[in-house]
Amino acid sequence: MGPGPSNPYPEVAEAFAMPLLGHLDPVFLTILDETCERLRQVFRTTNALTLPISGTGSAGMEAAFVNVVGPGDVVVVGVNGVFGERMCDVAARCGAAVVDVREEWGRPIDPQRLLEAHSSPKVLALVHAETSTGVRNDIEPLAESKRDALLLVDCVTSLGGIPVDVDAWGVDIAYSGTQKCLGVPPGLAPLTVNQRAIDGFVDRSQSWYLDLRMIAKYALDGGSGRTYHHTAPTAMIAALHAGLGALLDEGLEASWARHAECGRMLHDGLEKLGFRLFAEEGHRLPELTTAWVPEDVADEAAVRRTLLDRYDIEIGGGLGAYTGKVWRIGCMGHTARPRNVTLLLGALAEVLDR
Repeated sequence: MGPGPSNPYPEVAEAFAMPLLGHLDPVFLTILDETCERLRQVFRTTNALTLPISGTGSAGMEAAFVNVVGPGDVVVVGVNGVFGERMCDVAARCGAAVVDVREEWGRPIDPQRLLEAHSSPKVLALVHAETSTGVRNDIEPLAESKRDALLLVDCVTSLGGIPVDVDAWGVDIAYSGTQKCLGVPPGLAPLTVNQRAIDGFVDRSQSWYLDLRMIAKYALDGGSGRTYHHTAPTAMIAALHAGLGALLDEGLEASWARHAECGRMLHDGLEKLGFRLFAEEGHRLPELTTAWVPEDVADEAAVRRTLLDRYDIEIGGGLGAYTGKVWRIGCMGHTARPRNVTLLLGALAEVLDR
């Protein structure tokens, strides 16, 4: 959904307007340290190894897998959308023995099925908020019965928008993206890794660029020193620093409540317009709503183009087997405002003559 008439996160724009800092500049290193601490607060963790990976959310996914998965390791993955499928692909490229636990798109994964899929996997992996379907998968029930497995969670679309509690939920590795509920442009993948996962690192990651032993040696050494690995994207990290500051100033609970309010408004409004929601009730995301394209719409892409051209509102089409059949409506980060929901519903009613 479009950003609306004003940007409630001006701090992010101001960060991009700052004079460019070098990646070894002491001022930048202070911003980086503060950014990592702010990420700990948003992830709700004390993990020392918490940092923004240079790359989008998929880089976070790959960094999570290549550092703990090697040839022959058993990885159980919950699959009920595109990003669960991507987890399987990345794990397989690491040489893992992938056990996929599948569910119909639009329905959540039963945690018990994941736990019973293999007696002793190295990794249990699940997408918390499946962006392709608008479904929330339950993470908390996995912690009590995961045994020695590492719990690896995709929080790309959930962090900042719905409750995420890494330490309380027993999550060992989690990653996210900046462009969803954090309200920052794409380009970084916040990542957090606990000591159990660090102890389970493979001897040699299959990726040089995403090798966490090299990227974050100063964190693994308890902050005693820094080693140069790659040139950090300083402007992006400054923007993330600002976006996290705005989120924490608002308060995580307040952000979750704001997203929930907008989600309810959007779900109710779409149903009043005659839409059928795609995701299973009780597991629908407030920040990413999926709805079946109405049967009387002959060209769904044309409707989406009209919304963009006439109202500056962008909504996504379906993915995979649901291309052309489902719309995906994002209402997250600074766009999660009641006025934007009202604007979208009014625009849809006009375009569809409802």
